[in-house]
Amino acid sequence: MQKVAFLGLGLMGSRMAARLLMAGVKLTAWNRGAERAAALRDRGATIAASPREAVWDADVIVSMVADDEASRSVWTGENGALAGARSDAVAVECSTLSPAWVLQLAERAAVAGLGFADAPVTGSKPQAEAGELLFLVGGDREVVERARPVLQPMSREIVHVGPVGSGARMKLVNNFMSGVQAAALAEALAFVEACGLEAGAAMSVLMNGAPGSPLVKTVGARMMGRDYDVNFLLTLMRKDIAYAIDEAQRHGVTLRTAAAARELYDAAIADGRGGADFAAIAESVPGKPASHDRRR
Repeated sequence: MQKVAFLGLGLMGSRMAARLLMAGVKLTAWNRGAERAAALRDRGATIAASPREAVWDADVIVSMVADDEASRSVWTGENGALAGARSDAVAVECSTLSPAWVLQLAERAAVAGLGFADAPVTGSKPQAEAGELLFLVGGDREVVERARPVLQPMSREIVHVGPVGSGARMKLVNNFMSGVQAAALAEALAFVEACGLEAGAAMSVLMNGAPGSPLVKTVGARMMGRDYDVNFLLTLMRKDIAYAIDEAQRHGVTLRTAAAARELYDAAIADGRGGADFAAIAESVPGKPASHDRRR
């Protein structure tokens, strides 16, 4: 049984780590806020005081944090994971990050003697809780296979999409499209309400017709019920869209739809909705009619 260090116990990471414990993995965990680690300690995890302490005896190190800045903090510096990891360990970065930072991190891991894979996930809170995440993995095949037994208890599928950085790029493609769909749906709902159409009937048409992707169905239900309990933070969706715009630009592609969607997410953040689920973008469409019960 491999020893696993898990770094970052937020909305996703806490549920992913719990799946590893359920699978009988010997787990050491770290989180910036110690209170989130208490539940895992009660289920058998060892809780470390720093990333460096967490990884000292780990075969596989998994990180799940918010952004590039958080990832740098976890991996680098005197108390970072790279300073304490064994030279034969495998580092798996599951966060949604800029490919530029992922490639830098891979180089630093190589200098430290570690294998490295970027393995961001698709799915949100329910999928993490059920162990049904889709891992998009970039890295050498041998490293991916060493990490696979650790990823399996958290996943419905593990897709090796190419060399290091490929997982990060594929995740940004996925999330920019998801963010654009949610923004379009928010504007469609505002359009429906402004026209005086019955919102429930209109949403049924959208959900069950050609536009009815899985995202439109799930996010549309949240918008209709004004249920903005967090499955995926609005601020993180905005961050992912920004990373996607920058990475596409590096490759000569201009994501105009993503840029337009980012403006709507910025408006929602300015309205104080950044800490809500990204479905709350529906409340910040310019010209949106005054609130009323959509469920009538």
